Amino acid sequence: MPTSTEYADIRYLVDDVQAAIDFYTNHLGFTLHTNAEPAFADVTHGPLRLLLSGPSSSGARATPADTAGGGNRIQLPVDDLDAEIARLRDADIAFDSDKVAGPGGSQILIADPAGNLIELFQPTHTETPTER
Repeated sequence: MPTSTEYADIRYLVDDVQAAIDFYTNHLGFTLHTNAEPAFADVTHGPLRLLLSGPSSSGARATPADTAGGGNRIQLPVDDLDAEIARLRDADIAFDSDKVAGPGGSQILIADPAGNLIELFQPTHTETPTER
């Protein structure tokens, strides 16, 4: 997975993006990085970038209702999602969702052996994930 970032990204699904921004920035010392409210925002705290995905975001649509791990997951940015999907299929890795495209990019979910979700994400832009 040839991509680098200065942050570790974690996605949280939230009901109200602005309320989540206010909570993390006002109470926990996070800094607002990107605000595409009401769909999405991200806040940072040191090397952690917390992706706050509202109900209208592509991240909220990607999780099937019957997925055991729920909606929260780590996100791994990739340069070429289709190539990653092919590589993982060749390794007999099962997918927990179909590929989904939204305003920020494309994604697909897999689960680790314990059922924890991992989102493989390719941004629509050619910029690095920290520039989103």
